[in-house]
Amino acid sequence: MSRIYSLAYLTVPGVTPVEQVHIAHEAGYDAASFRLIQMGVAGEPDIDPCDPQVVRATKAALNDTGLTCYDIELARILRATPASAYERAFAAGAELGARQVISSAWTDVRNDKGFVVERFAEICDLAAQYDLTVNLEYPAFSRLCCIDDALEVLRLAARPNQGLLIDTLYHHFTGGTLADLARVPKKWVNFLHVCDTDHVAYNKEEMIHIARDARLYPGEGVISFPLIAAALPDAAISLELPNAARSAQYGHTEHARRCLEGAKRFFDNGADVRATSAA
Repeated sequence: MSRIYSLAYLTVPGVTPVEQVHIAHEAGYDAASFRLIQMGVAGEPDIDPCDPQVVRATKAALNDTGLTCYDIELARILRATPASAYERAFAAGAELGARQVISSAWTDVRNDKGFVVERFAEICDLAAQYDLTVNLEYPAFSRLCCIDDALEVLRLAARPNQGLLIDTLYHHFTGGTLADLARVPKKWVNFLHVCDTDHVAYNKEEMIHIARDARLYPGEGVISFPLIAAALPDAAISLELPNAARSAQYGHTEHARRCLEGAKRFFDNGADVRATSAA
């Protein structure tokens, strides 16, 4: 079975869901990953992505192009935001055909593990009503800043519709290894966020800059994608690769196409090698 490749919102920031579908289709993707839960940051499109009219238009674009909605973002774990705040986005995502949600923790203290587990479990329980799996990510500068932090939350929450989202950039920044990936139950790994970097970037400000504005195409940096592809052969791939300079140079569609081309060099070829060896 071939992998699914999805275009993440942050690769083409500022576009509407309908525009994102058409960019993904023209660039050769199978799916799109929408930001239905806006974060109130500069550059987000001036629309309500969960408005019924917008959802209908997005659904029509998916039907017209043959693409699917793979996942939606971002159900953040925040002390002031109850899980119920995400229900409208979960309903819209389910209508669009999504089956995956991204979550991450952004509380500002280090001794609130109990709260993080409880709120994540509440988000999972709400998402289950819409047949959605909640995938916990561990950005290097967030509350859960390494794979062990995220795995501990998953083990304590123990929800049937939970998963772990591994972003190759954050895994690299936090010193994650292939042995770490091997410890993750495969049922928890539904998809990966894929991009490259040539920085170690232990400095928080530098990590944030790279993550939000200067990620590289797979193969341009130091991340070992053949080994990751072999370790996680069944995971779908979401290309989350914001790079302001490349977007300005090539335009959104060509930038998205180059992201996809870089990923397929490693993940499709890895699948071919495994199939040949098995035969």
